[in-house]
Amino acid sequence: MGCLEKEFFRIIMPQKRIFLIHGWGGGPDGGWLSWLKAKFEGCGYKVIAPQMPNTETPKIKEWVAKLSEIVGSPDEGTFFIGHSIGCQAILRYLETLPPGIKVGGALFVAGWLTLTGLETEEDKEIAGPWLKNDIDFEKIKKHYKRFIALFSDDDPFVPLENKKFFEEKLNAKTKVEHNMGHFDESEVPVILDLAIKILS
Repeated sequence: MGCLEKEFFRIIMPQKRIFLIHGWGGGPDGGWLSWLKAKFEGCGYKVIAPQMPNTETPKIKEWVAKLSEIVGSPDEGTFFIGHSIGCQAILRYLETLPPGIKVGGALFVAGWLTLTGLETEEDKEIAGPWLKNDIDFEKIKKHYKRFIALFSDDDPFVPLENKKFFEEKLNAKTKVEHNMGHFDESEVPVILDLAIKILS
């Protein structure tokens, strides 16, 4: 992004905050997160990319509490971009918001409500609560303006049935990329393109 783009971003809304939430076993500097953070910071945005707690053994309560702590008072200038389990953390955080509070929206990259490819019993035990504990989608839908969900047709962990779930349960716009796996590359231009759509 080189900034006529800067001016474009300032015109859209200079006060927007973007929260980048990494995935299971990851961190704020992993994959494309640090690249995306630099892109938006270069255009004057406030970007927060926290280290989520106990990332090798993520727990719903701890991750939602961390989001609540870092976001503070959410508003329509608050946006989220999540990867994998980070998407679930965002959804479960939004579920806790009081009536009348709205955020701008979210981009979910390889988000899931079902999983495949878990190789060990430990992984299955860690994922269990995230897969089995219900999410109140109707409540979540009262708290945002726009969702976009991005998937790959060869993701080893996230079956494409999740595309339908995000469309039906959250009214999300969806996009499927070819041969992008679990979106672990260091730079993913389609994520930047979709993030711009969320923010506009």
